[in-house]
Amino acid sequence: MRIIDGGITAAKGFFATGAHIGIKKIKKDLSLLYSEKSAVVAGMFTQNIVKAAPVVRNEKIVKSGKKVKGLVTISGNANACTGKQGILDNQKMADIYAEMLQVNSDEVLTAATGIIGKEMPMDIIENGIRKISPQLKEDRQSAKDAAGGIITTDTFLKEVAVELELGGKTVTIGAMAKGSGMIHPNMATVLAFLATDAVISQELLQKALHDAVEITYNMISVDGAVSTNDMVLFFANGAAENEPFTEDSEDYKKLKDAVLYINQKLAIQVIHDGEGASKLIVAAVTGAKTKQDARKLAKAVINDNLVKTAMYGEDANWGRILAAMGGSGGFFEPETVEIAFQNEKGYLLLMENGQPIRFDESKALEILAERDIIIHISLHNGTDEAIAWGCDLGHEYIRINGEYRLRT
Repeated sequence: MRIIDGGITAAKGFFATGAHIGIKKIKKDLSLLYSEKSAVVAGMFTQNIVKAAPVVRNEKIVKSGKKVKGLVTISGNANACTGKQGILDNQKMADIYAEMLQVNSDEVLTAATGIIGKEMPMDIIENGIRKISPQLKEDRQSAKDAAGGIITTDTFLKEVAVELELGGKTVTIGAMAKGSGMIHPNMATVLAFLATDAVISQELLQKALHDAVEITYNMISVDGAVSTNDMVLFFANGAAENEPFTEDSEDYKKLKDAVLYINQKLAIQVIHDGEGASKLIVAAVTGAKTKQDARKLAKAVINDNLVKTAMYGEDANWGRILAAMGGSGGFFEPETVEIAFQNEKGYLLLMENGQPIRFDESKALEILAERDIIIHISLHNGTDEAIAWGCDLGHEYIRINGEYRLRT
């Protein structure tokens, strides 16, 4: 696998664009993706029972196994909790883009992000799709424009692309994502789109995506809020013309590793861009009795507000970490736990065999003053492990979300 400079148009046969059409005040608010060849598609969707109209429609199309040709995304309006009119508006959005692509409307997927419960400005959206569709291109700038069209409070574009060899052919995967606030481990709260020119069955594409999501987006948290709109879609159009492969093949393993890398990279970028965040917190749990226990414990640490505020205040209050673990529902024996902080400034043991360690407060402050902080948690109860990613919680998060509806 080779990391390359690219985004959603990196793979053969994918075109994209993005622009400001007037849903938001200034930033880009429309993103378009088009596959020259019909693509199989896999998807993972929010577990919130309150689902936005695009989520409901996309789930049905993905489950049907139908191939698709396009994706239209708007930013600034979630089209969630908008009733029957929202469903009709979402369908109209697909119809308009399908007309521009000269395909059937069920070959077009939709996505939205922004304010919940806000009526869709369909005149603006229709005019925007008709105006921007002719600008679809394969170049690098078009990928960046498309990535810009899906963001809300994000402060930077989230893109990644890789190349790998499958069956003697060069296969490329390009991706883009958005996410900054309303992020919680429950399929996370992101929009993420991947596109590959690999020949692959929908079944294997879905499996690779599902397995990656479980240990990437499902292991991040900014604020504990589960969105109505989050989804990850993975398109494969077969333009690379590699030989088909099976689940037990080396080619599938290589593709699966690449999909995991891409989604982990995007998930960590989301946490780095957490609303108001100044630190990335990594909870690395080892020695758990089961994988489920490890994941529960890791997620509990990065999602605990007392841990998050301690990291913001650069306070080595390890007791909050242990308390968060104790309320997680994951099994561990407190008397065998070890807790330590680590980053480029060093490694500091805080607790060993369930007992506090007398540590150097100045060294702790030096470590906690850094942008990235790893919290090592060794349980000595088994062999399973898990990693979760989160961020600190400070004043800026409150300011951003207190003003969100008025600023968007």
